[in-house]
Amino acid sequence: MFKGLGKTIAVIVLAGAIFNAHAEDGVTESTILIGQTIGVTGTVAGPVKEMLEGANAYFNSVNANGGVNGRKIKLITLDDKFDPALAAANAAKLINTEHVFALFQSRGTPHTQAILPVMAANHVPLIAPSTGASIFHDPVNPLVFNVRAKYQTEIGKAVEYFVFSGFKSIGLLHVDDTFGQDGLAGFNNAMRARSLSPAVIASFARDNPDYKKAAANVIKSKPAALIIVSSSKNTVEVIKEIRSQRSQMQIMTLSNNSSESFLKDLGPARAGIILGQITPPPDLVTTLLGQEFEATTKKSHATVSYAAMEGFVSAKVLVEGLRRAGTNLTRERFIHAMESIRHEDLGGVTVTYSPQNHTGSEFVEITMIGKDGRYIR
Repeated sequence: MFKGLGKTIAVIVLAGAIFNAHAEDGVTESTILIGQTIGVTGTVAGPVKEMLEGANAYFNSVNANGGVNGRKIKLITLDDKFDPALAAANAAKLINTEHVFALFQSRGTPHTQAILPVMAANHVPLIAPSTGASIFHDPVNPLVFNVRAKYQTEIGKAVEYFVFSGFKSIGLLHVDDTFGQDGLAGFNNAMRARSLSPAVIASFARDNPDYKKAAANVIKSKPAALIIVSSSKNTVEVIKEIRSQRSQMQIMTLSNNSSESFLKDLGPARAGIILGQITPPPDLVTTLLGQEFEATTKKSHATVSYAAMEGFVSAKVLVEGLRRAGTNLTRERFIHAMESIRHEDLGGVTVTYSPQNHTGSEFVEITMIGKDGRYIR
């Protein structure tokens, strides 16, 4: 009897040893460890908080229903304070010390650029970076799976909207980093496509910008419409400064600023501001995505906002890839599983991947903030 029991125990121990020997980093029989470096504090803290609420609401819902192929998702989030150097250090810690399976939803163009070498050295994929910069789309990085549409697509839509509305004197104000340079390229392409010359192109520093000078540089050229490419607090302050200098030019900014915290921080200056959006409205319950978002976020008391919806959609895409990868989860299987996603309708947003295309979604629409602080489509 004891001899047989001993053999049984030996088999179990051996099986566990084999599993551990072949298991991918971050994968156990019961969990999948996902890492994230993002600006929990700093200039993008407001929208980041909402994005995390949306993502965690979905992960919690999946875990409550048994997880993915029997494994529950555990998300480790490190604060990079919206500093690219700290983002790179955090990525190294998550991969080399925490041994995460994959990275999820970084924030910012230079910040995401900073973590790419760490990912490449360890063959760790990144899902849903919260940046629409074209450099993460073309050429295709086999480890980066975008979800949100490109910033340049948003800018093209904005120029199209302004021209349709009768505005041909259009300017650009952009932050002086790789995010701003991407916006500048998109703006120049969109203007050339319509045989238009920019009314003004101006830039300002990401760190410690001179808002008064930036506003004055734009206003003196008297554009009828202005596109601002920058993040959160900087965008809020420069819009306030433009309005305080008594300019009523039409202003548009990108979806990275679309959050409840952005509306609150703008205050009275928000009325009439145009924003690009890369998801359907979070309160649009006529879509399956909106219905699922409402039901899921109610349980977690998450903020109902476009930023939270971005986090929610990004989490859905990650989970879909994990589900398709099956029970024998490895990074290689996961990458192939992600690339097998074709025209996947998430309930209002469609994502598509292949070895030659890691763009994900191309959903973009234009909204305006009304006097009551609500978005008008």
